[in-house]
Amino acid sequence: MISIQKTTRISGKSTKIIVTDNKSDLLSSIQDKNQLNYLQKELKKKKNIIHFNLFSHQLIAVIVSKGNTPKILEEARLAGTKCCSILNNAEQKICQINFLNTTKETSLALIEGIVLKNYQFLKYFSDKKENSLSELKIKCKIISNSDIDLLTASIEGTYFARDLVNEPLSYLTAAKLSEEIKQRSEEAGYAVEIFGKKKIESLKMGGLLAVNKGSIDPPTFTIIEWKPKNAKNKKPLVLVGKGVVFDTGGLSLKPTAGSMDAMKSDMGGAAAVAGTLYSISKAKLPAHVIGLIPATDNRPGQNAYAPQDVIQMFDGTTVEVLNTDAEGRMILADALSYAKKYDPMLTIDLATLTGAASVAVGRIAIAAMRTSNNKLFNALVSSGNNVYERLVELPLWDEYKEQIKSSVADIKNVGGREGGAITAGKFLEHFTDYPWIHLDIAGPAYLDSTDQYRPKGGSGVGVRLLTDFIKNI
Repeated sequence: MISIQKTTRISGKSTKIIVTDNKSDLLSSIQDKNQLNYLQKELKKKKNIIHFNLFSHQLIAVIVSKGNTPKILEEARLAGTKCCSILNNAEQKICQINFLNTTKETSLALIEGIVLKNYQFLKYFSDKKENSLSELKIKCKIISNSDIDLLTASIEGTYFARDLVNEPLSYLTAAKLSEEIKQRSEEAGYAVEIFGKKKIESLKMGGLLAVNKGSIDPPTFTIIEWKPKNAKNKKPLVLVGKGVVFDTGGLSLKPTAGSMDAMKSDMGGAAAVAGTLYSISKAKLPAHVIGLIPATDNRPGQNAYAPQDVIQMFDGTTVEVLNTDAEGRMILADALSYAKKYDPMLTIDLATLTGAASVAVGRIAIAAMRTSNNKLFNALVSSGNNVYERLVELPLWDEYKEQIKSSVADIKNVGGREGGAITAGKFLEHFTDYPWIHLDIAGPAYLDSTDQYRPKGGSGVGVRLLTDFIKNI
């Protein structure tokens, strides 16, 4: 990842970005007459990013809007995205950034856009063409080293989540997912406990075990905990992430094109939880947070669970299975029930749960449902706006519960075609007795094309959202 450091001086003939929200400051900062003339011409065209190719080095002038609204911060990230592309195309390794007259939030957003854009997943290429940009030197009096540390930790956690989502099943089995999280614990500082199949069987986590029946690889249940001595919350925040490392649909088999061919990403919720715990631990945020990750693949082999099976869950609830491709809610249900032991202040689950959520809000938003109070939910919405991982709340009315009533068990694992994202939420709600927020990230978790600073493949959605939320607990 790009190194971000503060500096007190900007060298003359070095690659640099000049950032301001005031055109006069920008004009006065350019001494060369030819450059000044070019700048004035470009400003008349109302361009906000002006690139000077000076051959020995590059100069980029950026004009950002005044203020700190979510839209303005996102514009700054997008400006950073363009700067990153310019610098890598020019094969620049080091870039200085001189913030002349900007807010702290806007300055950090521009830096964030550069670093998020620079992400690459090159592990499986024989010829690795790495981006050249590796270091940013920041001149800005209002940005502190602690600001840089928090931003760096947030982006490192996002990179970690992206890497996990981009890994194929041939590498990232459930056991390997747990191992990857364990390996990061030493550098981040969180604690990890991993339950293997025997422990999961002894706990009678029926949902996780049922989904795993079609696989030759065993399931895992990973508990991650960050509990600093200065934690502000008396009760822990619990994060639950769906860890289906590959989803064929099981016996309710998916078609390949446009469906199964992206299903290595079905552990995007688990990646978000792991990335968040990494970020907040690395940043040493004063909050007690626990992550729960039930993990398995969903295959039609072995003694795979079948439609019309009745499964007894961890909390004793019986579930009639009508679609084995609704497996995410089965493993999440056990984890949500397990979360009760912590008496949490709030539990947030993240899951690539339903195609219905993706259809409803697309890849630019997260579908949210909740039983939490307005204060907690509004704080999460505010964080979503801050980092531009925005939430759309769907209703969780009791009438939707009618669709998951079963004639042979306590509940069934699917409702009808209508309101599919909501009936999935109602299913999960059954296993909670605490303040709870459900985030369906099916739309934004895995992209089929690059979207500005969000790469093709795993986006790492959820990490920046939750890191910002936890920072403000």
